Amino acid sequence: MPKIHTYETTVNWTGNQGSGTSDYRAYGRDHEVRAPGRPVLLGSADPAFRGDPARWNPEQLLLAALSECHMLSYLHLCATAGVAVTSYTDDAHATMATTAEGGHFTEAVLRPRVEVASAESVRTATELHEAAHRACFVASSVSFPVRHEPVVTVRRA
Repeated sequence: MPKIHTYETTVNWTGNQGSGTSDYRAYGRDHEVRAPGRPVLLGSADPAFRGDPARWNPEQLLLAALSECHMLSYLHLCATAGVAVTSYTDDAHATMATTAEGGHFTEAVLRPRVEVASAESVRTATELHEAAHRACFVASSVSFPVRHEPVVTVRRA
């Protein structure tokens, strides 16, 4: 029997500029994302959809969730395989297509740059990205391809 995990957030729209949604251009897309015991995330729409470019948008948050989930799965697998990761940075990229009916992500590309403690670990560290992808809860929940372009190097002494 699977173990069930639950999550709760509250999204509060803060973009009423006096007349609500009386017109497409009459309201702001600003909102706050809250979860118990966490700092507030300030959100908006993508600037292409009249959002505030200084705030997080849902598309960025989805890409960040994919990147974070992959990293956490990967670090766990490395730890259990005896691979000492000393640095991890992912410059992730996603593409979304829009139509008159809506939009959808067409792909995400994760580009983790990983540094390991020993040259003997490079091959295993590289191979573990595929296993991390399979283990990532977020990646297994999306309907678009998530590719990986990892680079693994050895920490300089």
